[in-house]
Amino acid sequence: MVKLAAKCILAGDPAVGKTALAQIFRSDGAHFQKNYTLTAGVDLVVKTVPVPDTADSVELFIFDSAGKELFSEMLDKLWESPNVLCLVYDVTSEQSFSNCGKWLEKARAQIPGASLPGVLVGNKTDLASRRAVDPAQARSWALDQGLECFETSVKEMENYEAPFRYLATQFLHLYREKVELFRGLV
Repeated sequence: MVKLAAKCILAGDPAVGKTALAQIFRSDGAHFQKNYTLTAGVDLVVKTVPVPDTADSVELFIFDSAGKELFSEMLDKLWESPNVLCLVYDVTSEQSFSNCGKWLEKARAQIPGASLPGVLVGNKTDLASRRAVDPAQARSWALDQGLECFETSVKEMENYEAPFRYLATQFLHLYREKVELFRGLV
């Protein structure tokens, strides 16, 4: 049994649902806060995620980051050395999707030359009549960037665990690859 710890950066524009996603994940769907205040800087959410089909788990330290440019200098220090990335956009906002490239670049700049497993999460699928981002377009962009793609409705508590379970599984795979590499060197 292996228990790992991973630093997860939660990034995206303001009001896309990053804090709601982190909070509902931490509470196992028991707590959907209807009113949120703007995240100033970073909030930390910690949760242990069992990896399916193993006895292993990954403790995710989820850094829920402010989406406002005002806080961007502070983020550089707080984002230092991430292990996994969760990019979030609002499916009703083309702009929030377009800005994911900027957030991805900022996160990857923290670990130049290294691989950063990540997911792209389209939130607010419950607002289907206002959808502005085509799921196929988002999936295509995510795959081009080496990310897995998910859609969620935090409000309806749909699929909110899947991105984090995927990240935990990917982090465990990276760990196992490194262990094998070191064993090969001995």
